[in-house]
Amino acid sequence: MLKIITMKAKELVVRILKPLISKYLIALAVFVVWIMFFDENNLRQHHRNLQELALLEEQVDFYKHKIEADKRKLYELQTNDQNLEKFAREQFLMKKADEDIYVIVEEN
Repeated sequence: MLKIITMKAKELVVRILKPLISKYLIALAVFVVWIMFFDENNLRQHHRNLQELALLEEQVDFYKHKIEADKRKLYELQTNDQNLEKFAREQFLMKKADEDIYVIVEEN
């Protein structure tokens, strides 16, 4: 008698869950496909965003190093008059009254 009841219960569970599972699985599959391929934030867009994020992080690192180098250069220019004179001569082609400047430009 107990076997019959358990078998009937199993059959009942199968009868009830089978249609529900198939409906819900189909809805879930449609939802996953929609999100992966058709949504505004699909997999392709997510991959592009990750690539752009990596590029921007590289730029952040580059500019941090550049800022540090510029800070060191600024400190050297503010603390040493010889460095300031050298910088002015090289960057702005400044000269003393009795000097001549020759600019050599290399052609490729």
